[in-house]
Amino acid sequence: MSEETKVCACGCGAEEHEIDEAEYITLQFDEGEDIECEILGVFEVEGKEYIALDPQDGSDDVFLYGYKEIDEEEFDLVDIEDDSEFEKVAAEFEKLTLED
Repeated sequence: MSEETKVCACGCGAEEHEIDEAEYITLQFDEGEDIECEILGVFEVEGKEYIALDPQDGSDDVFLYGYKEIDEEEFDLVDIEDDSEFEKVAAEFEKLTLED
């Protein structure tokens, strides 16, 4: 299997990372709906970490959540409830994607 090169959007400062394949998680919503999402990256805004997810539902949406790492293999997603915080996070994500 060949490796794919992508420009890092996680804010780590690296120009690129070698990755074997995309990573996915499944979000479970209160309405009982499950949506598989590709993890686009983890990035920092004002000292807090956030994660960008690409839902595999045919839409052009990107989901943004707070990101809390529990250990090397587990993490929690945190809803961004403050509108001004969400706007800052969305603006930073857009800036990162435009740099790609």
